[in-house]
Amino acid sequence: MKKLLSIVIDIVLGAAVAALLERVIAPSLADVQPWMFSWPSIAFIGSASVCWMLLGLVFGASLGRLYIGLEVKEGTARTIATHLGLFALSTFIIGGWIVTDISPIEFLSGEGLQGAGRIFGALLTPEFDVIGEALSAMVVTIFTAFMATVVAVPLSFVLSFPAARNMLGTGLLAKTIYIVLRAILNIMRSMEPIIWAIIFSVWVGIGPFAGMLALVIHTIASLTKQYSEQIEDVNEGPIEAISATGANRLQVLWFAVVPQCVIPFLSFTIYRWDINVRMATIIGFVGGGGIGTLLTQYQGLARYHEVGTLVILITAVVWLLDVVSSRIREALR
Repeated sequence: MKKLLSIVIDIVLGAAVAALLERVIAPSLADVQPWMFSWPSIAFIGSASVCWMLLGLVFGASLGRLYIGLEVKEGTARTIATHLGLFALSTFIIGGWIVTDISPIEFLSGEGLQGAGRIFGALLTPEFDVIGEALSAMVVTIFTAFMATVVAVPLSFVLSFPAARNMLGTGLLAKTIYIVLRAILNIMRSMEPIIWAIIFSVWVGIGPFAGMLALVIHTIASLTKQYSEQIEDVNEGPIEAISATGANRLQVLWFAVVPQCVIPFLSFTIYRWDINVRMATIIGFVGGGGIGTLLTQYQGLARYHEVGTLVILITAVVWLLDVVSSRIREALR
């Protein structure tokens, strides 16, 4: 299975490198628009991926093998694999530079620096007349993050046990539950909170409730993953000892597994609340309520003095919460 996976990785990597060369780098060097995607393009990309795969099969120079932890023999195979890796990395860097349209000239242009100077000048001379409104919005942001964490923690705790590979057994049903749950959690986590905030803003209306729901979804996915990985790393000794007394499955979990995980769970939870406060600011940009919404309003009106006030307040609150959460996590160790 691992060998097959390494071949698939080589094919995909070869196709990606060829596509970047043919669709991005070559047109940029020729200073032309990318040509129409056609059968010659498909043939080039397909041929490159096959060649990449053959280098792995014939010479053993497989980056896929290295990725999944299989051995690549020293000598010619290792040398070819090293050069392939460097070539792929260089291609991705050059392709990324072109795709993201990086321009140091524009970044350091006189006009751009003047515009940046005006904005930073305004940000550094805040308008404190809006401090009352800003504090009120900041309270909404903090409690949005707090309630999202409170709601997500018990759900994450319950879901973490079926999401841990060593807790369900080896039966077909257990494996199915594990795979399905992990897939759902990965989907939930892959969608950023700002996307969930957009969805819930349509669902329940613009405001902090939509922001809280967005953070709940992402927090459940993240904490369940962290909790389950901690459960998978527990010491099997207490589990075997309590099982030997005739305890049922629930008793084993509660008396053998949970005590080993309480402190890490608390640490993960506190850290997650710290993250949620930062995220709650961002989701305010799409209707999640709180200080992010206020920041969007002032930024849209180009009132950068007021924006400077909000930035200072956000920085101070995030810094304070970071210090507090760090001290709490240290006390729990």
